[in-house]
Amino acid sequence: MKRHLVTFLAFCLAITAGPQDTFLIRDVTLHPVSGPDIPLTSVFVEDGIVADVGPKLAVPKGTKVVDGKGLHLYPGMIDSATTLGMAEIGAVRETTDVAELGDFNPQLRALVAVNPSSEHLPVARANGITSAIALPSGGIIAGQAGLMHLDGWTWEDMDIKRSAAMHLRFPTISLQADESMGRRGADTPASFSEGKRRYDETLQKLRIFFEDARRYQKAKAAGGAGFTVDRKLEAMLPVLEGKQPVMVTAGRKRAIADALDFAKRENLKIILAGCREFTPELLKEIKARGVPVILPETLALPLDEDDPYDALFTIPSQLHREGILFAFATFDSSAVRNLPYQAAAAVPFGLEREDALKAVTLNAAKIWGVEDRVGSVDKGKWADLVLADGDLLETKTQIKQMWMRGRSVDLSTRHTKLADKYASRPD
Repeated sequence: MKRHLVTFLAFCLAITAGPQDTFLIRDVTLHPVSGPDIPLTSVFVEDGIVADVGPKLAVPKGTKVVDGKGLHLYPGMIDSATTLGMAEIGAVRETTDVAELGDFNPQLRALVAVNPSSEHLPVARANGITSAIALPSGGIIAGQAGLMHLDGWTWEDMDIKRSAAMHLRFPTISLQADESMGRRGADTPASFSEGKRRYDETLQKLRIFFEDARRYQKAKAAGGAGFTVDRKLEAMLPVLEGKQPVMVTAGRKRAIADALDFAKRENLKIILAGCREFTPELLKEIKARGVPVILPETLALPLDEDDPYDALFTIPSQLHREGILFAFATFDSSAVRNLPYQAAAAVPFGLEREDALKAVTLNAAKIWGVEDRVGSVDKGKWADLVLADGDLLETKTQIKQMWMRGRSVDLSTRHTKLADKYASRPD
């Protein structure tokens, strides 16, 4: 009898408290991104989903209320290429797991290598980033990039889209010394003809690999007693069938042009990434083919000494004028917290603030095919929300609260814990 009474009381307390992923944010300035800003409104979240938006909402009795007066509500930001959870301390090899041996590893998934206890994750969260692409590196085809939440006990908890894209590191003509020469050739740059020879060899390897994958595809479709499953080639089937995009990292205009030609020849659905240089002709082709672009950091020096000082600052506005869908990424782990500032740096150089905000929210969600779940504050979407005291792209803004799928997220970091520790140090 006593045991049943305890159970009943616990049940009553649970009802009174309400579900943790159901709450009302009241009198907040809403920045939905998908539409104009809405002052002094309320957002009702039920079971982790945005259930309603409006100035006066009827909600169930006992619903937890968050006072948003004087605060701003945004969708959580998305970093479209990172090594979060895979690279902790660059100088300590044992803490880095971003690449595998070999030129072709399409069967590998980056999310499996993510450490949910990484110290970089809470730092990124504390600045308003709720989701990120875990990007593998190394070789030519590095593996599968995955979209994840930045909070969870395991990588399965963090998973949003574990196979968001196949990462292809497109070959370039490099004039660096051949590593096989060791110290003897370390200070001797290669000639252009040598760099071109190595480029041609690498590109031929890539073409042969795709040919092997297509032969495997036909052999599997034909069936037969002698067919043997090959994990590497099996992982290429979604790419060949157009179900999985290929994220192609190519920085210079020549590499971008070669990557576009290769994708056209192989009939691939691609996402260009890490692009730092465009020509008007390239922009027109990218627009005509509907290829989205992931931009690296904006706050960076020009590629060449005779380039304009603002060469990289103006690329986002160029893409926007051409109508090209683009998003920002840090391609890093410790610098992910700077994502909003990389977007903001493009604003004085022709990009509207609203478009800069879209480039770290809704645009990224569209590129990764998850705009029905994240990227904006709309009814029916996940409650990936950030409550801040100002403009999300401003350095002075402080994040007050965060939710992922309606679940409140701890905003403490190694920095805040150390600050608290030493602030309470005895005299």
